[in-house]
Amino acid sequence: RYVAVGNEPFLSTYNGTFESTTFPALQNIQSALVKAGLGNSVKVTVPSNADVYESLSSNPSDGDFRANIRGLMIQIVKFLSQNNAPFTVNIYPFISLYEDPNFPTDFAFFNGFSAPLNDNGKIYDNVFDANYDTLVSALNKNGFGNMPIIVGEIGWPTDGDRNGNLQLAQRFNQGFMTRFIAGKGTPMRPGPLDAYLFSLVDEDNKSIQPGNFERHWGLFYFDGRPKYQLSIGSRITGLVGATGVAHLPKKWCILKPSANLNSDQVAPSVSYACQNADCTSLGYGTSCGGLDVRGNISYAFNSYYQVNDQVDGACKFPGLSTVTDRDPSTPDCTFQIMIQTDSAGKMGLAVSVLISVLWAAYIRKCTPLWNSLTNTDFALLHGGVTWDSGGSVALVLPGSILVELKNVLPIAQPLVSLRGNGY
Repeated sequence: RYVAVGNEPFLSTYNGTFESTTFPALQNIQSALVKAGLGNSVKVTVPSNADVYESLSSNPSDGDFRANIRGLMIQIVKFLSQNNAPFTVNIYPFISLYEDPNFPTDFAFFNGFSAPLNDNGKIYDNVFDANYDTLVSALNKNGFGNMPIIVGEIGWPTDGDRNGNLQLAQRFNQGFMTRFIAGKGTPMRPGPLDAYLFSLVDEDNKSIQPGNFERHWGLFYFDGRPKYQLSIGSRITGLVGATGVAHLPKKWCILKPSANLNSDQVAPSVSYACQNADCTSLGYGTSCGGLDVRGNISYAFNSYYQVNDQVDGACKFPGLSTVTDRDPSTPDCTFQIMIQTDSAGKMGLAVSVLISVLWAAYIRKCTPLWNSLTNTDFALLHGGVTWDSGGSVALVLPGSILVELKNVLPIAQPLVSLRGNGY
């Protein structure tokens, strides 16, 4: 068992933000485990991105830790070694392909490569082996050649980029699993690997700063359906979908056929929908990249509508949207329907009211209210939904939000009444 301290804290794009805090945190966690009597059974580790090491010659045998953090990495590795803990690294051949348009596609997979790398007699026909052994060399070079290595994350996205699709994801993950099951390692460490596939399901709230593909690493869709078949062992020949999953009614929020694309409400409406839902399947080379302008707008509206459990207020884009029972999906692009959740009733009412106020705040550019609402814990809102004896619903909001409501209530639908002292 392991405790991960951070995740990829030394990414070069972080510009050193976590360099001074990660090692002290590692020490603190280790001390806590020892005090709890778990020091021997639970190990600490720092999952690192593959950019913490490098090879200036591109040969794995020349690998060493990145020059600007070499001292820190040696300090961490020494601490891990003293506590019999592993080095954890996240390796993504997809990123090599994503960042370099000239990267040889076949080198990212495990089917062989016509121009393999020969490093002093060790042959590399895929980038995973080369990357992994660059780390092995870095550990060897600094006196930690026997340190165990865990591949904390490895996988391939299925959308959000021209190289992120079902076919390539299946090709990569099946290629990796086949060699994993066979116990095949790398040229420098030929024994079995210790690795974790990333990830089980898609994560629609994950940051897309690195790229739109970040929300599409799952082996399963959000509703538990396998995206493709994957053999993961002699006794488990394929992925099995979740059972008992119920979807919401077959309704979609789309752009009205009569809507004017020149309306000044189009741009802010689409922007609002995509900021608060997921539009990463739109774009060049993605699953929904072939939609026309109207299709793109409809996809954005429906994404927002489904994320908010199909509440009426989530399909009220001014003069633009309508609900339909005709599936707008295309052969390549699926307009999703959300699954039913336990909170779809009570929370849905809260969301319906809140959406109206949020939309009003967005259109009116009421920054204080927008900030207050978007930083409010939805668990608090859920607890604040009540019914009176007449069947009316009330949403209790903190006083700091009520102060700003007066700026937007004239255009908030449904109508909201305010009462009470501070709430």
